[in-house]
Amino acid sequence: MSSKKDLDLGRKISNLADKCTDNGVIDPELFVQHKVNKGLRDPKGKGVLTGLTNISDVIAKKVINGEEIPCEGQLYYRGYNINSLCEDFLSSDRYGFEEVTYLLLFGELPNKAELEEFKNILAKYRKSLPNTFVRDIIMKAPSNDMMNSLARSVLTLYSYDPKANDTSLSNVLSQCLQLIALFPLLSVYSYQAYEYYIKENNSFFIHAPKDDLSTAENILHMLRIDSKYSKLEAKVLDLALVLHAEHGGGNNSTFTARAVTSSGTDTYSAIAAAIGSLKGPKHGGANIKVSQMFNDIKKNVADWDDDEEIENYLNKILNKESFDKSGLIYGIGHAVYSLSDPRALLLKKSTKSLSEEKGLMRDFNLYAKVEEIAIKLISNQRRIYKGVSANIDFYSGFIYDMLGLPQELYTPIFAIARITGWSAHRMEELINSSRIMRPAYNCTQPALEYVPMKDRK
Repeated sequence: MSSKKDLDLGRKISNLADKCTDNGVIDPELFVQHKVNKGLRDPKGKGVLTGLTNISDVIAKKVINGEEIPCEGQLYYRGYNINSLCEDFLSSDRYGFEEVTYLLLFGELPNKAELEEFKNILAKYRKSLPNTFVRDIIMKAPSNDMMNSLARSVLTLYSYDPKANDTSLSNVLSQCLQLIALFPLLSVYSYQAYEYYIKENNSFFIHAPKDDLSTAENILHMLRIDSKYSKLEAKVLDLALVLHAEHGGGNNSTFTARAVTSSGTDTYSAIAAAIGSLKGPKHGGANIKVSQMFNDIKKNVADWDDDEEIENYLNKILNKESFDKSGLIYGIGHAVYSLSDPRALLLKKSTKSLSEEKGLMRDFNLYAKVEEIAIKLISNQRRIYKGVSANIDFYSGFIYDMLGLPQELYTPIFAIARITGWSAHRMEELINSSRIMRPAYNCTQPALEYVPMKDRK
Protein backbone atom coordinates (compact mmCIF):
# COMPACT_ATOMS: atom_id res chain seq x y z
CA MET A 1 0.00 0.00 0.00
CA SER A 2 1.31 3.46 -0.90
CA SER A 3 2.17 5.76 1.98
CA LYS A 4 0.69 9.25 2.36
CA LYS A 5 4.09 10.70 1.41
CA ASP A 6 4.13 8.66 -1.81
CA LEU A 7 0.62 9.84 -2.71
CA ASP A 8 1.54 13.47 -1.99
CA LEU A 9 4.65 13.18 -4.17
CA GLY A 10 2.59 11.57 -6.93
CA ARG A 11 0.12 14.47 -6.90
CA LYS A 12 2.95 17.03 -6.99
CA ILE A 13 4.58 15.30 -9.96
CA SER A 14 1.21 15.13 -11.72
CA ASN A 15 0.70 18.86 -11.21
CA LEU A 16 4.18 19.60 -12.55
CA ALA A 17 3.49 17.38 -15.57
CA ASP A 18 0.35 19.43 -16.24
CA LYS A 19 2.53 22.55 -16.29
CA CYS A 20 4.80 20.87 -18.86
CA THR A 21 1.77 20.28 -21.06
CA ASP A 22 0.25 23.72 -20.57
CA ASN A 23 3.49 25.47 -21.47
CA GLY A 24 4.76 22.97 -24.00
CA VAL A 25 2.05 22.82 -26.68
CA ILE A 26 3.00 24.42 -30.01
CA ASP A 27 0.19 25.65 -32.25
CA PRO A 28 0.02 23.21 -35.26
CA GLU A 29 -0.49 26.20 -37.58
CA LEU A 30 3.01 27.41 -36.72
CA PHE A 31 4.48 24.32 -38.39
CA VAL A 32 2.72 25.33 -41.60
CA GLN A 33 3.64 28.99 -41.19
CA HIS A 34 7.34 28.22 -40.70
CA LYS A 35 7.32 25.46 -43.35
CA VAL A 36 8.57 22.89 -40.83
CA ASN A 37 8.14 19.26 -41.84
CA LYS A 38 6.98 17.41 -38.73
CA GLY A 39 8.66 14.07 -38.30
CA LEU A 40 11.12 15.07 -41.05
CA ARG A 41 8.41 14.32 -43.62
CA ASP A 42 6.96 16.62 -46.26
CA PRO A 43 3.17 17.22 -46.47
CA LYS A 44 2.83 14.09 -48.65
CA GLY A 45 4.61 11.95 -46.08
CA LYS A 46 7.89 11.65 -47.99
CA GLY A 47 11.04 11.77 -45.90
CA VAL A 48 13.10 14.94 -46.02
CA LEU A 49 16.47 14.26 -47.68
CA THR A 50 19.17 14.44 -44.99
CA GLY A 51 22.05 12.41 -46.40
CA LEU A 52 23.53 10.10 -49.02
CA THR A 53 24.25 6.38 -48.78
CA ASN A 54 25.49 3.47 -50.90
CA ILE A 55 24.16 0.83 -48.52
CA SER A 56 20.52 0.34 -49.53
CA ASP A 57 17.70 1.89 -51.49
CA VAL A 58 13.94 1.76 -50.95
CA ILE A 59 11.85 2.47 -54.05
CA ALA A 60 8.08 2.98 -53.98
CA LYS A 61 7.58 5.52 -56.78
CA LYS A 62 8.74 6.14 -60.32
CA VAL A 63 8.80 9.43 -62.20
CA ILE A 64 6.68 9.64 -65.36
CA ASN A 65 6.53 12.96 -67.23
CA GLY A 66 7.90 14.73 -64.19
CA GLU A 67 5.27 13.27 -61.85
CA GLU A 68 5.88 10.71 -59.12
CA ILE A 69 3.65 7.65 -59.59
CA PRO A 70 3.33 4.81 -57.01
CA CYS A 71 4.93 1.57 -58.18
CA GLU A 72 5.51 -1.93 -56.83
CA GLY A 73 7.98 -1.66 -53.96
CA GLN A 74 11.62 -2.54 -54.48
CA LEU A 75 14.46 -2.91 -51.99
CA TYR A 76 18.14 -2.97 -52.93
CA TYR A 77 21.10 -4.00 -50.80
CA ARG A 78 24.28 -2.40 -52.17
CA GLY A 79 22.63 -2.22 -55.61
CA TYR A 80 21.32 -5.81 -55.62
CA ASN A 81 17.58 -6.38 -55.70
CA ILE A 82 16.43 -8.17 -52.54
CA ASN A 83 14.27 -10.49 -54.65
CA SER A 84 17.30 -11.80 -56.54
CA LEU A 85 19.27 -12.30 -53.33
CA CYS A 86 16.47 -14.14 -51.53
CA GLU A 87 15.50 -16.30 -54.50
CA ASP A 88 19.10 -17.53 -54.66
CA PHE A 89 19.22 -18.27 -50.93
CA LEU A 90 15.84 -20.02 -50.92
CA SER A 91 16.60 -22.17 -53.97
CA SER A 92 19.92 -23.37 -52.54
CA ASP A 93 21.00 -25.22 -49.41
CA ARG A 94 22.77 -22.23 -47.86
CA TYR A 95 21.64 -19.58 -45.39
CA GLY A 96 21.64 -15.95 -46.46
CA PHE A 97 22.02 -13.74 -43.39
CA GLU A 98 25.80 -14.04 -43.09
CA GLU A 99 26.19 -13.40 -46.83
CA VAL A 100 23.96 -10.32 -46.66
CA THR A 101 25.91 -9.11 -43.62
CA TYR A 102 29.14 -9.37 -45.63
CA LEU A 103 27.52 -7.52 -48.55
CA LEU A 104 26.15 -4.68 -46.42
CA LEU A 105 29.38 -4.19 -44.46
CA PHE A 106 31.91 -4.49 -47.26
CA GLY A 107 29.93 -3.41 -50.34
CA GLU A 108 30.42 -6.52 -52.46
CA LEU A 109 29.23 -10.11 -52.66
CA PRO A 110 31.65 -12.67 -51.21
CA ASN A 111 32.91 -15.71 -53.08
CA LYS A 112 32.78 -19.10 -51.34
CA ALA A 113 36.20 -18.78 -49.72
CA GLU A 114 35.53 -15.23 -48.48
CA LEU A 115 32.15 -16.25 -47.07
CA GLU A 116 33.61 -19.24 -45.21
CA GLU A 117 36.35 -17.07 -43.74
CA PHE A 118 33.76 -14.48 -42.67
CA LYS A 119 31.55 -17.11 -41.00
CA ASN A 120 34.62 -18.38 -39.12
CA ILE A 121 35.31 -14.84 -37.89
CA LEU A 122 31.71 -14.55 -36.60
CA ALA A 123 32.01 -17.96 -34.94
CA LYS A 124 35.13 -16.79 -33.08
CA TYR A 125 33.40 -13.60 -31.95
CA ARG A 126 30.48 -15.66 -30.61
CA LYS A 127 32.96 -17.06 -28.10
CA SER A 128 34.14 -13.61 -27.05
CA LEU A 129 31.55 -13.00 -24.34
CA PRO A 130 33.61 -12.21 -21.22
CA ASN A 131 33.83 -14.86 -18.50
CA THR A 132 31.04 -14.53 -15.91
CA PHE A 133 29.22 -11.93 -18.10
CA VAL A 134 26.06 -14.03 -18.25
CA ARG A 135 26.13 -14.64 -14.49
CA ASP A 136 27.08 -11.13 -13.38
CA ILE A 137 25.29 -8.95 -15.93
CA ILE A 138 22.39 -10.90 -17.39
CA MET A 139 21.34 -13.29 -14.62
CA LYS A 140 21.78 -11.04 -11.60
CA ALA A 141 19.52 -8.27 -12.86
CA PRO A 142 16.98 -9.80 -15.27
CA SER A 143 14.39 -7.54 -16.86
CA ASN A 144 10.92 -8.11 -18.27
CA ASP A 145 11.98 -6.02 -21.28
CA MET A 146 14.52 -7.79 -23.49
CA MET A 147 15.40 -4.64 -25.45
CA ASN A 148 16.42 -2.87 -22.25
CA SER A 149 18.46 -5.94 -21.28
CA LEU A 150 20.11 -5.91 -24.69
CA ALA A 151 20.98 -2.21 -24.47
CA ARG A 152 22.37 -2.66 -20.96
CA SER A 153 24.52 -5.59 -22.11
CA VAL A 154 25.88 -3.57 -25.04
CA LEU A 155 26.78 -0.63 -22.80
CA THR A 156 28.39 -2.96 -20.25
CA LEU A 157 30.60 -4.53 -22.95
CA TYR A 158 32.21 -1.09 -23.22
CA SER A 159 33.81 -1.72 -19.81
CA TYR A 160 35.45 -4.91 -21.06
CA ASP A 161 36.97 -3.30 -24.17
CA PRO A 162 40.43 -1.72 -23.68
CA LYS A 163 39.98 0.13 -26.99
CA ALA A 164 36.35 1.13 -26.43
CA ASN A 165 36.84 4.77 -27.50
CA ASP A 166 39.01 4.02 -30.53
CA THR A 167 36.96 5.15 -33.57
CA SER A 168 39.47 4.05 -36.21
CA LEU A 169 37.65 2.08 -38.90
CA SER A 170 39.44 -1.21 -38.22
CA ASN A 171 38.60 -1.04 -34.51
CA VAL A 172 34.99 -0.03 -35.14
CA LEU A 173 34.65 -2.93 -37.61
CA SER A 174 36.01 -5.32 -34.97
CA GLN A 175 33.54 -3.98 -32.40
CA CYS A 176 30.61 -4.21 -34.82
CA LEU A 177 31.46 -7.78 -35.84
CA GLN A 178 31.60 -8.78 -32.17
CA LEU A 179 28.20 -7.21 -31.51
CA ILE A 180 26.69 -8.83 -34.64
CA ALA A 181 27.95 -12.20 -33.39
CA LEU A 182 26.87 -11.67 -29.77
CA PHE A 183 23.38 -10.18 -30.24
CA PRO A 184 21.69 -13.62 -30.50
CA LEU A 185 23.39 -14.76 -27.28
CA LEU A 186 22.61 -11.58 -25.36
CA SER A 187 18.95 -11.69 -26.45
CA VAL A 188 18.27 -15.39 -25.85
CA TYR A 189 20.15 -15.53 -22.54
CA SER A 190 18.31 -12.43 -21.30
CA TYR A 191 15.00 -14.10 -22.09
CA GLN A 192 16.03 -17.31 -20.32
CA ALA A 193 17.04 -15.36 -17.21
CA TYR A 194 13.71 -13.52 -17.32
CA GLU A 195 11.81 -16.82 -17.62
CA TYR A 196 13.62 -18.34 -14.66
CA TYR A 197 13.89 -15.45 -12.20
CA ILE A 198 10.89 -13.25 -12.99
CA LYS A 199 8.34 -15.68 -14.40
CA GLU A 200 9.64 -18.36 -12.01
CA ASN A 201 9.90 -21.08 -14.63
CA ASN A 202 11.64 -24.01 -12.92
CA SER A 203 13.70 -25.10 -15.93
CA PHE A 204 16.82 -23.01 -16.50
CA PHE A 205 19.24 -23.93 -19.28
CA ILE A 206 21.84 -22.24 -21.43
CA HIS A 207 23.14 -23.67 -24.68
CA ALA A 208 26.43 -22.37 -26.02
CA PRO A 209 26.35 -21.43 -29.72
CA LYS A 210 27.86 -23.87 -32.22
CA ASP A 211 30.57 -22.86 -34.68
CA ASP A 212 29.09 -24.78 -37.61
CA LEU A 213 25.57 -23.26 -37.32
CA SER A 214 24.22 -20.16 -39.00
CA THR A 215 22.81 -17.26 -37.00
CA ALA A 216 19.25 -18.51 -37.56
CA GLU A 217 20.16 -22.06 -36.57
CA ASN A 218 21.98 -20.89 -33.45
CA ILE A 219 18.95 -18.86 -32.31
CA LEU A 220 16.72 -21.96 -32.48
CA HIS A 221 19.44 -24.17 -31.00
CA MET A 222 19.99 -21.87 -28.01
CA LEU A 223 16.31 -21.16 -27.40
CA ARG A 224 14.93 -24.70 -27.43
CA ILE A 225 15.57 -27.14 -24.59
CA ASP A 226 16.19 -30.04 -27.01
CA SER A 227 18.02 -27.80 -29.54
CA LYS A 228 16.01 -29.41 -32.35
CA TYR A 229 14.56 -27.62 -35.37
CA SER A 230 13.62 -28.46 -38.95
CA LYS A 231 15.51 -27.24 -42.00
CA LEU A 232 12.47 -25.24 -43.09
CA GLU A 233 12.18 -23.54 -39.68
CA ALA A 234 15.78 -22.38 -39.85
CA LYS A 235 15.47 -21.27 -43.48
CA VAL A 236 12.35 -19.20 -42.78
CA LEU A 237 13.95 -17.54 -39.73
CA ASP A 238 17.04 -16.86 -41.84
CA LEU A 239 14.86 -15.19 -44.49
CA ALA A 240 13.26 -12.99 -41.81
CA LEU A 241 16.75 -11.93 -40.65
CA VAL A 242 17.81 -11.13 -44.23
CA LEU A 243 14.70 -9.00 -44.83
CA HIS A 244 15.07 -7.10 -41.53
CA ALA A 245 18.82 -6.50 -41.88
CA GLU A 246 18.61 -3.09 -43.55
CA HIS A 247 16.06 -0.60 -44.84
CA GLY A 248 17.75 2.63 -45.82
CA GLY A 249 19.35 5.34 -43.73
CA GLY A 250 16.08 7.11 -43.01
CA ASN A 251 14.44 4.57 -40.70
CA ASN A 252 14.43 5.89 -37.15
CA SER A 253 16.93 3.53 -35.53
CA THR A 254 19.46 3.73 -38.37
CA PHE A 255 19.18 7.52 -38.47
CA THR A 256 19.74 7.48 -34.71
CA ALA A 257 22.87 5.36 -35.15
CA ARG A 258 24.23 7.78 -37.75
CA ALA A 259 23.33 10.91 -35.76
CA VAL A 260 25.00 9.58 -32.62
CA THR A 261 28.00 8.37 -34.63
CA SER A 262 28.45 11.88 -36.04
CA SER A 263 29.17 13.14 -32.52
CA GLY A 264 32.36 11.07 -32.45
CA THR A 265 31.19 8.77 -29.67
CA ASP A 266 32.01 5.07 -29.23
CA THR A 267 30.39 2.11 -30.97
CA TYR A 268 28.63 0.83 -27.84
CA SER A 269 26.89 4.15 -27.24
CA ALA A 270 25.82 4.48 -30.88
CA ILE A 271 24.39 0.95 -31.02
CA ALA A 272 22.67 1.26 -27.63
CA ALA A 273 21.00 4.46 -28.86
CA ALA A 274 19.76 2.61 -31.97
CA ILE A 275 18.37 -0.15 -29.75
CA GLY A 276 16.46 2.46 -27.76
CA SER A 277 14.93 3.76 -30.98
CA LEU A 278 14.00 0.31 -32.30
CA LYS A 279 12.31 -0.53 -29.01
CA GLY A 280 9.65 2.10 -29.69
CA PRO A 281 6.25 0.58 -30.64
CA LYS A 282 6.08 2.85 -33.70
CA HIS A 283 9.24 1.20 -35.03
CA GLY A 284 10.19 -2.29 -33.89
CA GLY A 285 7.16 -3.56 -32.01
CA ALA A 286 4.55 -3.65 -34.77
CA ASN A 287 4.63 -7.43 -35.34
CA ILE A 288 3.65 -7.98 -31.70
CA LYS A 289 0.57 -5.83 -32.27
CA VAL A 290 -0.27 -7.89 -35.38
CA SER A 291 -0.12 -11.12 -33.37
CA GLN A 292 -2.25 -9.65 -30.60
CA MET A 293 -4.75 -8.33 -33.16
CA PHE A 294 -5.11 -11.76 -34.77
CA ASN A 295 -5.66 -13.40 -31.39
CA ASP A 296 -8.48 -10.89 -30.92
CA ILE A 297 -9.91 -11.58 -34.39
CA LYS A 298 -9.89 -15.33 -33.77
CA LYS A 299 -11.87 -14.83 -30.55
CA ASN A 300 -14.47 -12.58 -32.16
CA VAL A 301 -14.91 -14.04 -35.65
CA ALA A 302 -16.74 -17.36 -35.46
CA ASP A 303 -16.43 -18.41 -39.12
CA TRP A 304 -12.93 -17.77 -40.49
CA ASP A 305 -14.18 -18.57 -44.00
CA ASP A 306 -16.92 -15.94 -43.94
CA ASP A 307 -15.63 -12.84 -45.71
CA GLU A 308 -18.59 -10.76 -44.59
CA GLU A 309 -18.08 -11.59 -40.90
CA ILE A 310 -14.36 -10.80 -41.17
CA GLU A 311 -15.11 -7.52 -42.94
CA ASN A 312 -17.64 -6.51 -40.29
CA TYR A 313 -15.13 -7.07 -37.51
CA LEU A 314 -12.33 -5.27 -39.34
CA ASN A 315 -14.72 -2.34 -39.74
CA LYS A 316 -15.16 -2.33 -35.96
CA ILE A 317 -11.37 -2.19 -35.55
CA LEU A 318 -11.13 0.69 -38.05
CA ASN A 319 -13.95 2.52 -36.28
CA LYS A 320 -12.17 2.23 -32.92
CA GLU A 321 -14.84 -0.08 -31.52
CA SER A 322 -12.72 -3.23 -31.13
CA PHE A 323 -9.27 -4.58 -30.25
CA ASP A 324 -7.16 -1.71 -28.83
CA LYS A 325 -9.54 0.97 -30.19
CA SER A 326 -6.70 2.73 -32.02
CA GLY A 327 -8.46 2.53 -35.37
CA LEU A 328 -5.46 0.71 -36.85
CA ILE A 329 -5.30 -2.61 -38.65
CA TYR A 330 -1.73 -3.46 -37.78
CA GLY A 331 0.57 -4.74 -40.48
CA ILE A 332 -1.31 -2.94 -43.26
CA GLY A 333 0.31 0.18 -44.73
CA HIS A 334 3.83 1.56 -44.70
CA ALA A 335 5.45 4.99 -44.50
CA VAL A 336 7.25 4.47 -47.83
CA TYR A 337 5.73 1.54 -49.73
CA SER A 338 2.31 1.90 -51.29
CA LEU A 339 1.41 -0.79 -53.84
CA SER A 340 3.53 -3.50 -52.23
CA ASP A 341 6.26 -4.18 -49.69
CA PRO A 342 8.71 -6.59 -51.38
CA ARG A 343 9.72 -7.99 -48.00
CA ALA A 344 6.13 -8.92 -47.18
CA LEU A 345 5.69 -10.66 -50.55
CA LEU A 346 8.81 -12.76 -49.99
CA LEU A 347 7.87 -13.56 -46.41
CA LYS A 348 4.32 -14.54 -47.37
CA LYS A 349 5.56 -17.39 -49.57
CA SER A 350 7.65 -18.85 -46.78
CA THR A 351 4.82 -18.30 -44.29
CA LYS A 352 2.64 -20.54 -46.41
CA SER A 353 5.31 -23.26 -46.59
CA LEU A 354 5.82 -23.20 -42.83
CA SER A 355 2.05 -23.23 -42.26
CA GLU A 356 1.82 -26.40 -44.33
CA GLU A 357 4.61 -28.06 -42.30
CA LYS A 358 2.96 -27.04 -39.01
CA GLY A 359 -0.59 -27.97 -40.06
CA LEU A 360 -1.73 -24.35 -39.72
CA MET A 361 -3.09 -23.63 -43.18
CA ARG A 362 -6.42 -22.55 -41.67
CA ASP A 363 -4.57 -19.80 -39.81
CA PHE A 364 -2.63 -18.83 -42.94
CA ASN A 365 -5.84 -18.57 -44.94
CA LEU A 366 -7.26 -16.24 -42.26
CA TYR A 367 -4.20 -14.02 -42.54
CA ALA A 368 -4.56 -13.95 -46.32
CA LYS A 369 -8.25 -13.05 -46.09
CA VAL A 370 -7.64 -10.29 -43.54
CA GLU A 371 -4.88 -8.90 -45.76
CA GLU A 372 -7.15 -8.79 -48.82
CA ILE A 373 -10.18 -7.36 -47.02
CA ALA A 374 -8.22 -4.85 -44.91
CA ILE A 375 -6.52 -3.35 -47.97
CA LYS A 376 -9.91 -2.82 -49.60
CA LEU A 377 -11.47 -1.30 -46.47
CA ILE A 378 -8.59 1.05 -45.70
CA SER A 379 -8.33 2.23 -49.30
CA ASN A 380 -12.03 3.04 -49.39
CA GLN A 381 -12.56 4.46 -45.89
CA ARG A 382 -9.33 6.43 -45.59
CA ARG A 383 -9.37 7.41 -49.29
CA ILE A 384 -5.77 6.36 -49.80
CA TYR A 385 -5.23 6.76 -53.52
CA LYS A 386 -1.52 6.03 -53.55
CA GLY A 387 -2.27 2.44 -52.62
CA VAL A 388 -1.92 0.48 -49.41
CA SER A 389 -0.48 -2.99 -48.86
CA ALA A 390 0.65 -5.44 -46.21
CA ASN A 391 4.05 -4.67 -44.70
CA ILE A 392 6.69 -7.07 -43.40
CA ASP A 393 5.22 -7.03 -39.88
CA PHE A 394 1.96 -8.55 -41.09
CA TYR A 395 3.46 -12.01 -41.57
CA SER A 396 6.63 -11.89 -39.41
CA GLY A 397 4.70 -12.19 -36.14
CA PHE A 398 2.82 -15.25 -37.46
CA ILE A 399 6.14 -16.82 -38.46
CA TYR A 400 7.60 -16.21 -35.01
CA ASP A 401 4.46 -17.72 -33.46
CA MET A 402 4.87 -20.86 -35.58
CA LEU A 403 8.55 -21.08 -34.61
CA GLY A 404 7.56 -20.97 -30.95
CA LEU A 405 9.44 -17.73 -30.34
CA PRO A 406 8.13 -15.83 -27.30
CA GLN A 407 6.74 -12.36 -27.97
CA GLU A 408 9.38 -10.93 -25.64
CA LEU A 409 11.94 -11.80 -28.32
CA TYR A 410 10.12 -10.43 -31.38
CA THR A 411 11.80 -7.00 -31.27
CA PRO A 412 15.21 -8.40 -30.22
CA ILE A 413 15.04 -10.67 -33.31
CA PHE A 414 14.59 -7.46 -35.31
CA ALA A 415 17.68 -6.02 -33.56
CA ILE A 416 19.69 -9.20 -34.21
CA ALA A 417 19.11 -8.55 -37.92
CA ARG A 418 19.29 -4.74 -37.98
CA ILE A 419 22.61 -4.53 -36.11
CA THR A 420 24.06 -5.36 -39.53
CA GLY A 421 22.53 -2.25 -41.09
CA TRP A 422 23.40 -0.07 -38.10
CA SER A 423 27.03 -1.20 -38.31
CA ALA A 424 27.25 -0.54 -42.05
CA HIS A 425 25.79 2.96 -41.62
CA ARG A 426 28.04 3.74 -38.65
CA MET A 427 31.09 2.95 -40.73
CA GLU A 428 29.78 4.86 -43.76
CA GLU A 429 29.21 7.89 -41.53
CA LEU A 430 32.76 7.65 -40.15
CA ILE A 431 34.22 7.33 -43.64
CA ASN A 432 32.32 10.20 -45.25
CA SER A 433 31.46 12.81 -42.67
CA SER A 434 33.52 14.96 -40.34
CA ARG A 435 30.65 17.15 -39.14
CA ILE A 436 28.25 16.49 -36.29
CA MET A 437 24.60 16.35 -37.33
CA ARG A 438 23.02 19.58 -36.17
CA PRO A 439 19.48 20.09 -37.53
CA ALA A 440 17.78 23.41 -36.84
CA TYR A 441 14.65 24.20 -34.84
CA ASN A 442 12.78 27.50 -35.04
CA CYS A 443 11.84 28.81 -31.60
CA THR A 444 8.22 29.98 -31.42
CA GLN A 445 8.43 31.27 -27.85
CA PRO A 446 8.29 35.10 -27.85
CA ALA A 447 10.74 37.02 -25.68
CA LEU A 448 9.40 37.80 -22.19
CA GLU A 449 10.31 40.50 -19.70
CA TYR A 450 12.10 39.01 -16.70
CA VAL A 451 10.18 39.15 -13.40
CA PRO A 452 12.36 39.29 -10.23
CA MET A 453 11.53 36.76 -7.53
CA LYS A 454 10.14 39.40 -5.16
CA ASP A 455 7.53 40.41 -7.75
CA ARG A 456 6.35 36.91 -8.69
CA LYS A 457 2.93 35.78 -7.44
